[in-house]
Amino acid sequence: MDISVHRPGELSAADRVAWTALQSKAHLHGTPGLANPFLSPEFALAVGRCRRGVRIAVVREQGEPAAFLPFQRTAAGVGRAVGLGISDAQGLVHRPGFTWDARELLRACGLAVWEFDHLVEGQGPFEAEASGRFPSPVMDVEQGYAVYLAGLRERSPKFTRTTLAKERRLARTVGELRYVHDERDPAALRTLMDWKSAQYRRTGRSDRFAHEWITRLVEQLFHTRSQQFAGILSVLYADGRPVAAHFGLRTERVLACWFPAYDPQYAKYSPGLVLHLRMAEAAAADGIAYLDLGRGQKEYKDSLKTRELTVSEGWVTRRHPVAAGHRVRRVPVRALRNAVMARPELFEPADRLLKKVGKIRSGRTVTVKPTKT
Repeated sequence: MDISVHRPGELSAADRVAWTALQSKAHLHGTPGLANPFLSPEFALAVGRCRRGVRIAVVREQGEPAAFLPFQRTAAGVGRAVGLGISDAQGLVHRPGFTWDARELLRACGLAVWEFDHLVEGQGPFEAEASGRFPSPVMDVEQGYAVYLAGLRERSPKFTRTTLAKERRLARTVGELRYVHDERDPAALRTLMDWKSAQYRRTGRSDRFAHEWITRLVEQLFHTRSQQFAGILSVLYADGRPVAAHFGLRTERVLACWFPAYDPQYAKYSPGLVLHLRMAEAAAADGIAYLDLGRGQKEYKDSLKTRELTVSEGWVTRRHPVAAGHRVRRVPVRALRNAVMARPELFEPADRLLKKVGKIRSGRTVTVKPTKT
């Protein structure tokens, strides 16, 4: 097994083609998770243009590429899954039947530790080191939207009836609805990011779009288009005005949901849910097999899902002082977060507190005292 490590710009066109081919055939080989767009070369290369330390390990057998591992590393040898914190699928993209030694791979990559938080299923050598496993809900549309909607009516009749009724009421009250599955207007993307930033602040979460590199990454991916990969901006308009939008990534078979948001003044119509149903319908028409809603406990995901994938988080480490130090710093933080997320008696008060802080932060005003004359 021959392992070479490349900067993103050094990856050959032939290797990119081979990487994409492994993804396009993954569903035929029992590893459908490898088709996720976050595991595509386009995503790794885009992150490489926005962040330092991005590398791609190419594993060859008999001179032919057998596997690709995109990662980020520091000078000290701390490695992370590429885009850790914003990527919803991570792992080694490989040919059928390929096996590997995790520590041998880390050694070849110059890593003491490799951290992941959305490791896809079927990554045995990495999964052995996982510290937690979590559901990642999906919407199956491979059999067509009509079949999906019929299943949704059966599983969640009240939810389906209410959402479709709100869609009709939105049209009657605000104006004619128009859905654009692949909106190419950059102004619409800017509107989405503004909505999402406001939502992060309103709910007390960290604003991802306050990080300039994330904004640049999304803008780059918005302009990235090929038959195998594209950034997809979907927008629901009412009376010509955008009321909900979503930006995600797609490969030939998977639409990865990423940044959904809506205009809060239309919240009573649940435009985000209406948008997701329109997305499912359009994705099915495009030949998409499923929409990956991503890890995270959200009521709307539970309502829309047909099943769940499993993703893992954890570390693969070598015997190295850097690895030990990294675990000491990171384990308590992860353990605390996961404990809170998994227990309603802890999560609900924490969520209320975050929203209260967000409300204060969003409504903060500056009072100017009059000067005395």
